[in-house]
Amino acid sequence: RRQRVLLWGVLLAAWEAAWGQLRYSVPEETPKGSFVGDVAKDLGLQLPALRDRGVRIVSESRTQYFALHGKTGHLVTAERIDREQLCESVQQCVLRCELVVEGEMKFYGIQVEITDINDNAPSFREAEMELRMTETTAPGARFPLARAHDPDSGRNSLQSYELSGDEHFSLAVQAGPGGDQRPELVLAKALDREEAAFHELVLRASDGGDPARTGTARIRVTVVDANDNTPVFSQAEYMVRVPEDVSVGSILVTVTATDADEGLNGHVKYSYQTVPVKASKIFQLNAETGAITLMRSLDFEEGTSYELEVQAHDGGDLFDIAKVVITVTDVNDNTPEISVRSALNSIPEDAPSGTVVALLHVQDRDSGANGEVRCLLDGGVPFRLQSSHGSYYSVVTARELDREQVSEYNVTVRAADGGSPPLQSSAVLSLRVLDVNDNAPVFAQERYSARLAENNAAGALVLTVRATDADWGQNARVRYRLSEGRKMPSKALQKFVVDAESGTITLQEALDYEDTRTFSLAVEARDGGGLVAHCKVEVEVLDVNDNPPEI
Repeated sequence: RRQRVLLWGVLLAAWEAAWGQLRYSVPEETPKGSFVGDVAKDLGLQLPALRDRGVRIVSESRTQYFALHGKTGHLVTAERIDREQLCESVQQCVLRCELVVEGEMKFYGIQVEITDINDNAPSFREAEMELRMTETTAPGARFPLARAHDPDSGRNSLQSYELSGDEHFSLAVQAGPGGDQRPELVLAKALDREEAAFHELVLRASDGGDPARTGTARIRVTVVDANDNTPVFSQAEYMVRVPEDVSVGSILVTVTATDADEGLNGHVKYSYQTVPVKASKIFQLNAETGAITLMRSLDFEEGTSYELEVQAHDGGDLFDIAKVVITVTDVNDNTPEISVRSALNSIPEDAPSGTVVALLHVQDRDSGANGEVRCLLDGGVPFRLQSSHGSYYSVVTARELDREQVSEYNVTVRAADGGSPPLQSSAVLSLRVLDVNDNAPVFAQERYSARLAENNAAGALVLTVRATDADWGQNARVRYRLSEGRKMPSKALQKFVVDAESGTITLQEALDYEDTRTFSLAVEARDGGGLVAHCKVEVEVLDVNDNPPEI
């Protein structure tokens, strides 16, 4: 066969040489140095002329696959040629080179077709295939099989498939759009798992070479029990109540479904059918046991109830659905919060009873009794707590204040919820009582008396009166003066003077016993707010022997 191919190549080359184009063919995988064509003869060149004219073979490819034998003028292979490597997806594999005659400035094109030899057997990607079929699969059902691959071309490529095994299966080969063969396993006879749980088959692929090459793959068909029972939950709806302080990692509820089938068909797994995004981050469902576990802490104030749909599915894709409702119960874990929305820093002492000094907002994020808040004030203060609207409270005066008794209050507001034990919080309001001029000066004595010898010089001290005022600041500043009027003779005003700041009474001029023996003075004390007080001062003049007898 190889001699026939070479003869045909020589005849074709001789015909095309006249046109400056040489064509040869050579089988792939020929050893290095194998004969391709007699270039010298086909071009009519003499062997001595080949050496003298500088004849050589050139190619644009990186690898030089051909060379010119200098002694014989034959074109020979310079490398081993693998057709499948060079022309993997090309039906006709042709390599091109040029014969350059440097002495004559001529060149001749050479095309060498690389013909295929059957050096590759068909092969399957996987030597073993696994198929699963239920025993209820109807005869005539088709199952596509993996195809074999043969890199050779023409008749040497993949040509046919055949199946060996048992009577339950046959082989059908479909033609693809590109003419490729696609094997299919056809169920020829009904399966019975109780008769045979497995079927072992052999798929053989053959090419058209001479001799033909083959490749095989083993097919193992597993007969699956018919899944004729659906998983059934023990309850259609699971209701569970958990306190919000339940520990992370706790199992809250376990759903259970049973399946009457055996093996894979009776093996039940659990998954969420419908679950809110928030709930999916809180509750974890164990696919094998059906246990729902807490992944992170619950907070009643963030969510009071979660509804999940759990699916139980067997190995044959039959399923049942149950609803799980998880209700979160409140735990007294939030203390009441007291917010001072508005408050006075000071209040006049004459403010009427019921004057609002602070507006408070009280809330507790818990619910029920845990969120019910009672407020009260610490005792011993002239204030009371008055409920306003909703969660608002007002702190108001319970009676008139008296700065002279208490000038500043620290009012403590306490809030307690209805939990057991109750949680408490407090807030302190600081309030300064402003003075009002509600106190008149008060003298230390209502009546003062003094005895003073006559003839004392002006400026002599008589006595000092003293008045105090319980008010504060300007309202408590006392000034003194002698009262004028009918009860106060003008002579007294001439004789005595009182210091406005200190209340010291002194003489303005000397006294004369022989003229006036007693003086009654009225002293007035006035505070900064205009309130006054009075006292009486009795001055007795003592006689001095300052007059000689008169005859």
